[in-house]
Amino acid sequence: MAERRWIMLALLGVIQLLRLPSVAPQSFIGINYGDVADNLPPPSSTARLLQSTTISKVRLYGTDPAVVSAFAGTGISLLLGATNGDIANLASSPAAASAWVAAHIPSSSPAVSTVSVGNEVLFADASLASQLVPAMQNLYDALPPNSSVKVSTVNAMDVLASSDPPSSGAFKPELSATLDPLLAFLSKTGSPFLINPYPYFAYLSDPRPETLAFCLFQPNAGRPDAGSGLTYTNMFDAMVDAVRAALDAKGYKDVEIVVAETGWPHKGDTDEAGATVENARAFVSGLVSHLRSLAGTPRAPGKSVETYIFAVYDEDLKPGKASERYFGLFQTSLTETYPTGLLRNGTAGLGPAMAPAPAPTSVQPPPALPTPQVTPAPPGSAAVAGPSGLCAPGTATARVACTHHNAAESSRTFSVLTIIAGFWFTALQMLI
Repeated sequence: MAERRWIMLALLGVIQLLRLPSVAPQSFIGINYGDVADNLPPPSSTARLLQSTTISKVRLYGTDPAVVSAFAGTGISLLLGATNGDIANLASSPAAASAWVAAHIPSSSPAVSTVSVGNEVLFADASLASQLVPAMQNLYDALPPNSSVKVSTVNAMDVLASSDPPSSGAFKPELSATLDPLLAFLSKTGSPFLINPYPYFAYLSDPRPETLAFCLFQPNAGRPDAGSGLTYTNMFDAMVDAVRAALDAKGYKDVEIVVAETGWPHKGDTDEAGATVENARAFVSGLVSHLRSLAGTPRAPGKSVETYIFAVYDEDLKPGKASERYFGLFQTSLTETYPTGLLRNGTAGLGPAMAPAPAPTSVQPPPALPTPQVTPAPPGSAAVAGPSGLCAPGTATARVACTHHNAAESSRTFSVLTIIAGFWFTALQMLI
């Protein structure tokens, strides 16, 4: 009898473990917290909102003390940004780097996992290229002894000269003067290569139904890579593996890839094919399901790449195309823009009572659009490189990214496993 009781207790433990992934934070899922807006709720409300999700990491583009302190005690770690404007000073003065670390990296909470020195520097301001690695080195040297904080920089997909098929991934030779010392620094310090892949741009360049399905993790025929013998079923994996191939070709198999940005706009201008609520929901929920599957990519299976989804809120002050302003997974009323699968079981976001936010704005899908006429990319550009090459046009001024699994798929999967475990538990009781 005692032995049977122990078996029942073990089964109950299994049931709880089966339920755990649907409620616990996941180390490979993060989110970008942009602030180019005039209507955002207080940082403390955003921190509480993200605690109601399975998101465990937040990327900031700066070091606003009010935002950083809001995450103290939440268990959410931060990827901080030293701005492009900080680079020259950090590169020229170790004392300035020490002052930056002392001012911006908390000694205890919240935890800081990584500092990104600049954002897409090689394309946003090429004049800073020669100062990038010296700035990173000075900042790294200024960290306390035995610090676990990594120092890196965020790169646009434009660093690739080739990406189709993914096995042909290679960096642009003209960037080697900066990239070679950068990669050596990352390898020496155990820091990740940060990249911004956006499958959304692939669909803009090739607005066919089969391209959309490939970008949105929807059923498709797959795209074989003759160079590796691998087959790709989604654009996200193809983009990540193109970067992996480029790193491997340089001899840096030890350098980890972290996706610093990826997302899909839920609204855009009339000529922005695919910027709809339905597609944004499909991309984000499908990406989340893909990451939770722990399948990894065809080139690096069995481990999900750490991924920061863009973004917490829409940013109404961002310049450029309309899509730039509509990447928010959440509204400023602290409710989801669309179901993502990120909220923990039993939660539905936070109501407006948590912060003096504006009333919820309903998001209406844009009207059906005719197939846009896409201007052909110039010969030799990344946009004409093919399936994963189409992903490469992530630029310093445009941010964007694919998936169709139902937002509740992960929860349903774990519920089914729970039911199965419950069946065996009931069967065991009948035997007692």
